Amino acid sequence: MTTRTDQPDRTFNGIPGVRNFRDAGGVGSLRRGVLYRSGALDAMPPHGAQHLRQLGLRSVIDLRSTPELAARPDLRHDLGYEHSHFPVFAEQRWPEDQRELYPAMAEHAGRSTVATIRRLIVPGALPALVHCASGKDRTGVTVAVLQTLLNASEAEITEDFLRSNTSLGLTDASADARTGHGARPVTATHLLHALVWIRSHYGSAHGYLLAHGATEAELQALRIALS
Repeated sequence: MTTRTDQPDRTFNGIPGVRNFRDAGGVGSLRRGVLYRSGALDAMPPHGAQHLRQLGLRSVIDLRSTPELAARPDLRHDLGYEHSHFPVFAEQRWPEDQRELYPAMAEHAGRSTVATIRRLIVPGALPALVHCASGKDRTGVTVAVLQTLLNASEAEITEDFLRSNTSLGLTDASADARTGHGARPVTATHLLHALVWIRSHYGSAHGYLLAHGATEAELQALRIALS
């Protein structure tokens, strides 16, 4: 594994009111301090926002569905970031079975991931935060694709992906039987199902993004911005 340790770890031991917050960097060539991931900001108190202010956050990218966003909008608390809504699923409808959910997310996340890339490469857009409801499923697949573009190995990507279980307290044996995706742990097999779907249909994450409208110049700009 080639986890980078040359960049300072600017994450906190949790952001008050924000679940599953962490730095997505430190794997492959993705440096720390430019891309964060988490659950939604709808319960974030003012002192939680102060932590994000200390990080210099400039962009928040929300992957939730339109109904989720309307019901539980992110709280800004006067933070000066640019908010973008790029839903993986426009409506709050997706497969209940986790084995079906991850290929479905891969199938639907192409456009939202390209939109995310276009936001990330705007001058002054970084640091940025990408989130969904709990920061593990939709965010997990989106961040995995971005990390792949930054030369992270599948082992590194999977290790980071699985950190959501500890962060969300989904490590006990009964978690698999809980109802609702937000209460269920993720597994390496879940992520593999999404990555295999991408490779089987497009050859690679690179090809997947090109097929959904990204340009070579945009992907290269992302590598430069995040490395």
